[in-house]
Amino acid sequence: MDWSETTSEIVGSVSVVVGLFLLRWLILRYVHRHIDEPDVWFRAKRIATYTTTIIAAITLAWIWVDAFDSLPTYLGLVSAGIAIALADLLKNMAGWLFILIRRPLRIGDRIEVNGTAGDVVDIRLFRFSLMEIGNWVHADQSTGRLVHVPNGVVFTTPIANYTEGFEHIWHEIRVLITFESNWQKAKQIIREEVDTVSSFDGEALQRLREAAREYQIKIGTLTPIVYLTVEDSGVLLTGRLLIPARERRIVDERVWSALLARFAEEDDIDLAYPTVRTFFAGPVEINQEP
Repeated sequence: MDWSETTSEIVGSVSVVVGLFLLRWLILRYVHRHIDEPDVWFRAKRIATYTTTIIAAITLAWIWVDAFDSLPTYLGLVSAGIAIALADLLKNMAGWLFILIRRPLRIGDRIEVNGTAGDVVDIRLFRFSLMEIGNWVHADQSTGRLVHVPNGVVFTTPIANYTEGFEHIWHEIRVLITFESNWQKAKQIIREEVDTVSSFDGEALQRLREAAREYQIKIGTLTPIVYLTVEDSGVLLTGRLLIPARERRIVDERVWSALLARFAEEDDIDLAYPTVRTFFAGPVEINQEP
């Protein structure tokens, strides 16, 4: 390439940059005169900037690369540049295809991803949306916020699905009673109440068996059970039962309402709270001052 060719390419490059800059300025000036909404103005400015930048990059590459003699090479370079610049968008599109084909989540599923849990309310080309639950709201109830998640997370982040295949989850109700309480009677009362609210029936069992065949799930004990252990402040009785994934708060309310009423009728069962006990060996003197 001789000096005359280099000069013409420099002149052409400057002309392209100046021309596109003036075109962008004219477009934005027209938009600014006819549109008063700040949001529309911001979007128009961003679109104009991105468009002129892309056009300038392609045009300058066409000027400085010997494109007419090696068009495939030029197209390859442009394609590689676009792929690098749009890597996240391409990954999100691939994630969308993965969601449609493999179905790790569907609209209506309750999932948790990156520490955020919610119900899937929308799936689009680049992202899916969750109606958030939890956070500052207890017992998996809705916060009222929509969370938008890029589709690409399906390749890099574990996704916990509460309702895929089988819409029940294990739930535990922890009851702490004093050491002096009749723990055998309390354990029986808790077992009766969790049996009462358990909604695991034959239809739910059939769905679990279908999920087990698909995912190689090992089915263990499915009936409600109460476990006993000892804590610092008393005897801990934990009722464990299968419940629908969206009914944690309802089940808690029903079980605790029944337990409080039942325990109030028993003189030998008391709920415990954090306490400190001190034991002294030998005689202890207490000096009483006036």
